[in-house]
Amino acid sequence: MTRTPERPKREVVTSPRTTAARRPRYPVTREIDEQTRLGEVYMGSLVRTQFRLALLVCAVLGCVVGGLPLLFLLVPELRELRLIGVPLPWVVLGGLVYPAFVTGAWLYIRQAERNERHFADLVERQ
Repeated sequence: MTRTPERPKREVVTSPRTTAARRPRYPVTREIDEQTRLGEVYMGSLVRTQFRLALLVCAVLGCVVGGLPLLFLLVPELRELRLIGVPLPWVVLGGLVYPAFVTGAWLYIRQAERNERHFADLVERQ
């Protein structure tokens, strides 16, 4: 009888470095700290976003405050109204404009902080 040769037992060959620690990725925060080109792109993105937000808030408040004298010019009846003996334009421009500025500043800060949180999340995710 002829005997068939037995097949050798299979062995799994793996790299001896499979358990070695992987080299940590180069974090984006390091790119920003070292002011590399990529870091400049990230920071430029944040600065542009914050600048657009500032322009938007200034434009809205500028239109509201700048539009009030135009409103009083176009609607003369409003110029004649008096509240507690004070003309309405003086009340609006002297008293109601400041809460609008405070509200605009508060909204700007909230949105700016939100932009910074999104930026930090983006940087940490990379």
